[in-house]
Amino acid sequence: MVVLPYTVAFLLLSFLQTVKITNSQSFIGINYGQVADNLPPPSSTAKLLQSTSIQKVRLNGSDTAIIKALAKTGIGIVIGTANGDIPGLASDPNFAKSWINTNVLPFYPASNIILITVGNGVMTSNDQNLMNRLLPAMQNVQNALNDASLGGKIKVSTVHSMGVLKQSEPPSSGSFDPSYGDLMKALLEFSRANGSPFAINPYPYFAYRSDTRPETLAFCLFQPNVGRMDGNTKIKYMNMFDAQVDAVYSALNSMGFKNVEIVVAETGWPFKGDDNDVGPSIENAKAYNGNLIAHLRSMVGTPLMPGKSVDTYLFALYDEDLKPGPGSERSFGLFKTDLTMVYDFGLSTSSQTQSLAKAAQPSPSPAPAVTATNTITSNNGSNTSTSTGTGTGTGTSTSSSTNNISISSGSGSNKVYLIRIFNLGFLYGFMRLSLICLFFYNLQT
Repeated sequence: MVVLPYTVAFLLLSFLQTVKITNSQSFIGINYGQVADNLPPPSSTAKLLQSTSIQKVRLNGSDTAIIKALAKTGIGIVIGTANGDIPGLASDPNFAKSWINTNVLPFYPASNIILITVGNGVMTSNDQNLMNRLLPAMQNVQNALNDASLGGKIKVSTVHSMGVLKQSEPPSSGSFDPSYGDLMKALLEFSRANGSPFAINPYPYFAYRSDTRPETLAFCLFQPNVGRMDGNTKIKYMNMFDAQVDAVYSALNSMGFKNVEIVVAETGWPFKGDDNDVGPSIENAKAYNGNLIAHLRSMVGTPLMPGKSVDTYLFALYDEDLKPGPGSERSFGLFKTDLTMVYDFGLSTSSQTQSLAKAAQPSPSPAPAVTATNTITSNNGSNTSTSTGTGTGTGTSTSSSTNNISISSGSGSNKVYLIRIFNLGFLYGFMRLSLICLFFYNLQT
């Protein structure tokens, strides 16, 4: 059988594009919280991030030192306005312009700001004043970006806890709380009109805390389990993360907004906690974050959104020692403040990280720590607000061979190297086959 040169070329280009997309990992981000008094200087953090596969960073505020430090790194930056700024942003367009002039224009495009989140957890705050002013605030920020010719280049959104869902089990029946009806619809219309994402905080950790059976833990950690059947779609879910994200997709679909992009603004697992905390441990945190990263890299997607990975921001870069609440709230960090890993989660090159940590230690006079004084949103929505979803997304669901995925715990970095070696070997083999096909075609013509 003769293979036409154009067909071979097309297949080769398609394969190269697939490999490029798989290896870019632009869908993996991390939260850089600052409710702490012991953080390393932003310049050290910027170097640390460049030694990883992390492509995006989400700030709860708009710390200028961090934004400057990330300039020319290519790392996408999400910045946010404080909840307390929402009334002013809503009532005064000039305040919104001033905010953009202060926090965006001096740094963009050298600092790759990609998204502005207006508030965090506003919809579930029960603060009617904030809720009523959220959309006008977002509109004024969007208008200020448009006036600066940045509309479409930088998106505007807000971040929700899973508490905005009234129902999430099974995932296909996901729906928003009807008490948010008109406001949620208006926010989604804004997102659709401006190409902005719907940002949500799914935490399987909090679902496990409300159902501590061993099979639930395995389901939450992407470990081998019997799965949960969605009786409506006959899809078997093999992990809680997919179930939660698909519940959000179903809720968007039920309101006619299935094409609005979902972004996971936060998700993570604490590695330690108080004596009465259920679930925190090094083993569980490593299993969740490592297996989540492997799941995202697989590009399998979720059963209702197959073939792509949603942008996902891990929580968090460092521990935040000043956060209130149980000890687990202060123990989500993937890196210690000396720039070494808390555990190997599969995103960092060991030699690079070790050299960074070694270089950071000898400094005779420590750089001033970055504190939480710079327009940071109260990071309550990052963790505690998500617990309102008691098992949000715990679908009970039959097998779809293309959607089922079960990832065992273990070191993610070795898996990635093997995948890359396989990709390269396959690529070279494919190229040789293409050349052979072209050779025989030329002989026959």
